[in-house]
Amino acid sequence: MEFVSGYRDEFLDFAALLFGWFRKFVAERGAVGASLEGRWRQLEAQIRRLPQDPALWVLHVLPNRSVGISLGQGAEPGPGSGLGAARLLGEEPPLHLRDLSPYVSFVSLEDGEEGEEEEENEEEEKGEDEDAGPEKVEPEEDGEPATTSRESPQEANPPGEPEEAEQEAGGGEDACREDRAEDETGPEKRKGRRSETAPLHLSCLLLVTDEHGTILGIDLLMDGAQGSAGRGSRTENLAPRAYALLCHSMACPMGSGDPRKPRQLTVGDAQLHRELESLVPRLGVKLAKTPMRSWGPRPGFTFASLRARTCHVCHKHSFEVKLTPCPQCGAVLYCGEACLLADWRRCPDDVSHRFWCPRLAAFMERAGELATLPFTYTAEVTSETFNKEAFLASRGLTRGYWTQLSMLIPGPGMPRHPRGNTPSLSLLLSGDPYQLLQGDGPTLMPPVPLDSPRSLFGSWQDYYTWRGLSLDSPMAVLLTYPLTVYYVITHLVPQSFPELNIQNKQSLKIHVVEAGKEFDLVMVFWELLVLLPHVALELQFVGDDLPPESDQQHFTLQRDGPELSVRPGSGVSARLSSGTKEKGGRRDLQIKVSARPYHLLQGPKPDLVIGFNSGFGLKDTWLSSLPRLQSLRVPAFFTESSEYGCVMDDQTMAVATGGGTSPPQPNPFRSPFRLRAADNCMPWYCNAFLFHLVYKPTQGSGARPAPGPAPPAPIPAAPPAPARRRRGEKKPGRGARRRR
Repeated sequence: MEFVSGYRDEFLDFAALLFGWFRKFVAERGAVGASLEGRWRQLEAQIRRLPQDPALWVLHVLPNRSVGISLGQGAEPGPGSGLGAARLLGEEPPLHLRDLSPYVSFVSLEDGEEGEEEEENEEEEKGEDEDAGPEKVEPEEDGEPATTSRESPQEANPPGEPEEAEQEAGGGEDACREDRAEDETGPEKRKGRRSETAPLHLSCLLLVTDEHGTILGIDLLMDGAQGSAGRGSRTENLAPRAYALLCHSMACPMGSGDPRKPRQLTVGDAQLHRELESLVPRLGVKLAKTPMRSWGPRPGFTFASLRARTCHVCHKHSFEVKLTPCPQCGAVLYCGEACLLADWRRCPDDVSHRFWCPRLAAFMERAGELATLPFTYTAEVTSETFNKEAFLASRGLTRGYWTQLSMLIPGPGMPRHPRGNTPSLSLLLSGDPYQLLQGDGPTLMPPVPLDSPRSLFGSWQDYYTWRGLSLDSPMAVLLTYPLTVYYVITHLVPQSFPELNIQNKQSLKIHVVEAGKEFDLVMVFWELLVLLPHVALELQFVGDDLPPESDQQHFTLQRDGPELSVRPGSGVSARLSSGTKEKGGRRDLQIKVSARPYHLLQGPKPDLVIGFNSGFGLKDTWLSSLPRLQSLRVPAFFTESSEYGCVMDDQTMAVATGGGTSPPQPNPFRSPFRLRAADNCMPWYCNAFLFHLVYKPTQGSGARPAPGPAPPAPIPAAPPAPARRRRGEKKPGRGARRRR
């Protein structure tokens, strides 16, 4: 699949942005530092002419004492610095953090145990994000940037500073590279470590942000092997490096916006503040009288969601080149005419932008429809510039299941949110089945209504009204999963498969396929007991992304009058109050787990199969799972985060089985949060569209053609480029299958 915006972990796009900017900074700093003083004076004069940013800028100095970086054997391939950074971009970028685990991991430097921090190359952000509140940056703590001896490399020394920046330097920042790791292997090889190389030590992080949390620049101070750091060193050599970082952040800001200089700058370290007093005025920037004593100048400070915009073809970021969308469809971003033409003329024809341009234009026309939601915050969360981190932080949505939506990652030693397996249910023993759905503020979920629903809900407005939720409540972001299952059972299955008479069944067995993310939010499905109180449900989560330790687990959620019980398969039970008295008998929601691909699952045939944001073309196991579903011939419904994904799923289904998919339709219970896209402007929402599989007719049965996507629009004229005669239009229909 060509676009992966709705399927890739946002943290990976964020990491690619940081390391892309860092590599450019290292290269340009080395070039300036190796030239004459005149280059620095020229750069300073250029910055003095930049427009002024009214926001306050902050230079943070963040020491790190406890976490080292261990590079795996796969870290060396590809251009650029290591840490698997080369694999963050390219033709087949990773989709999940765990995909980088063979190339980089994080280890404890304190007790010698390999603390496997699954978050890839961004552990510097880890320490910042959740520790953001009370942390103080005092000059003494800069003892940790211990390696000022290793920091001098490649420093962009301002005029007047000795320019002895040796080229040992590629290591300073590029120290993440494996060749650097090999140089450091011999000394300080840690006792008892199985790794062949000692871990690299990120001794200090220099970070430039504005007062709103937008990251503008970053510099990594690497120590190399553990123990090579001078534990008592201070920040005396940080000034030239910090000055170079400030200049580059103004000339080429990582976050949104054009080059600019701040109205005022404050520094998070007293000694560095003194050393910059004579340098910063050269840029026409006012330095605060005193250093910053706390993490952020505002109580609500949080990192802004950065838009990691990239060219669809060459993957260059917006801070490197100016990106513009295709002038005809407005959907795909390019850095210039060369990349646009390369994508336009790609072979075979059905993977070229020429073939897809009219279809993408039609997808773009659905943006307004997808953004039509009844919530008070709709305009904010459906905007292309939606700052999700600020939205979650401002509403206190920083714990429980809400952490699954955020890029905030607990730092070392902080408790992590457990995966949604049976042990995590012990968190519910306080008596509230919605505990993990709550934020830090007032209760988000009201008590369960006394009366069962008297009509079927077909919109968020109807459901919120019956459930007693305010339209200002963000619960739709989490409840999109159970409400989508409810909508499939009550609306789509009766429409598409009336012979099943599913609405009159007293029990339903549902398989949730490729359900790694949904299983992490397993307790949101308890809402199905509220919506379908007279149906006993069994949800079986299936997929090789599920935690292996959860395989074959089985537990039951029960509503017995005013109580809910959580009973693991072992027979241990716990009573939880549901906040209401219910008329009628016991109704169960059984949860089963099978950590394996769907085609390897053995057991009874389900009544219904459902998958969320499936992405058939992104995982090879679908080529086996789809034929398995066709052999079962059960109703199988799937959601997608974009209309483009639905078309690609239809093609994959045709290749795997000879069947197809039904025309996609907007899901009324889609998530209101717009997903960020790196290389395109298409509207992406979690569970945005719904479709079902159309199986290939069996031999001897009446032919039932598989409906495909909407008929293709006419092939457009050539893009803005030298005019040339084009061949006749491609015949309508399914056409050649797109290669994966």
